[in-house]
Amino acid sequence: MSFSEFDLDPRLEQGIYAIGYTQPTRVQKLAIPEALEGLDILASAPTGTGKTAAFLIPSIQYLLDFPRNAPGFARVLVLAPTRELAYQIFEVAQQLTAFTDLKSGVVTGGINYGSHKEIFEKNNDILIATPGRLTEYLEAESFHCENVEILVLDEADRMLDMGFRSFMATIAEQSRNRKQAMLFSATLEGRGIIEFSHQVLTEAARIDADAPRRERGKIVQWTHLADSTDHKFAMLMHYLKSEEVTKSIIFVKTKERLELVVQKLQAEDISATYLQGDMPQDKRLKAVERVKSGRSTILVATDLAARGLDITDISHVFNFDMPRTADIYVHRIGRTARAGAKGYAISLIEAHEMAVVKKIERYTEQQFKHRKIKGLEPKNKEASVPKKHKKPHKKKLAKAAVKKNKKKK
Repeated sequence: MSFSEFDLDPRLEQGIYAIGYTQPTRVQKLAIPEALEGLDILASAPTGTGKTAAFLIPSIQYLLDFPRNAPGFARVLVLAPTRELAYQIFEVAQQLTAFTDLKSGVVTGGINYGSHKEIFEKNNDILIATPGRLTEYLEAESFHCENVEILVLDEADRMLDMGFRSFMATIAEQSRNRKQAMLFSATLEGRGIIEFSHQVLTEAARIDADAPRRERGKIVQWTHLADSTDHKFAMLMHYLKSEEVTKSIIFVKTKERLELVVQKLQAEDISATYLQGDMPQDKRLKAVERVKSGRSTILVATDLAARGLDITDISHVFNFDMPRTADIYVHRIGRTARAGAKGYAISLIEAHEMAVVKKIERYTEQQFKHRKIKGLEPKNKEASVPKKHKKPHKKKLAKAAVKKNKKKK
């Protein structure tokens, strides 16, 4: 199937092929025809499967079919959970509209309030924004939603998890004149996302776009048991010096740990780019661009800083520290194996992190393979052999049952 089968405007098709898209992905095949019919869309789609184009292409086609007849605010509004994702969507929107007269703008936090004035004063067709900052402009009456004809909520599950529900509800309510709404989420399993979709969507076409193998790629995962932080770093260095690691992300749990890893890398004459939650937006964008362009091949990041990252050619993800929860682990390793490529996720774990490992194994329904590096084997027995939980003795179980029955009586 080719994009020409969607009967798109030639200018839009030109933009699609200029980006390098050759044929639609599964989520695009399912969502674009329904969206072109004007239906509301409720879609689940993993990251890295082309969902950005799945909502931008029909939105741009609508704007070309029904040109603006009066000046005003944005007609297509896209909400995204993070600054990085908002800028990535903005970049794709600019590429797709390169051969049209349509204008796109982006509004996020991390930039001085009021610096977006030019975006609001000029005719702007597509606006990509983070919910918190856009709500501030709504409250200040710098932006109005009555011109919004298409509302898109991208990665809606993450926006809900990040506490943006009230902002999203406010924006959805103020854009009540819209003709269409699209909600994209990594999963539709949570009750919260379904309940929220009922507030925003009307008789929506439901799209479950589990990516086929060629789009999903394959993530090979394993762990190394470590005695200490220094032991972890020695194993990390073993991998970073190998030719197989072409571009990598190293995940740490705190800002302090990030500083420690960056300093240790510098001591080994290894240059690394880093991302942390409180970085100014311009520095964050420059850091991401360095890695995307290949000028830097190692990125050290905290979980908060890495939200919304979309770098297509990450070969390895290293969990220098294990995350707090299993779903964060899944989000971390999803930074590799993008667009059908193969990727590797390697976790360096100390004894105190084994409880989290077990939770991740249950959540992902898989058991990690523990590997060893010759000359860097763990010496600590606790690290070498994960502790097994002792089963309660039968007599203790019987006594507990008797006590329980007495309490009931």
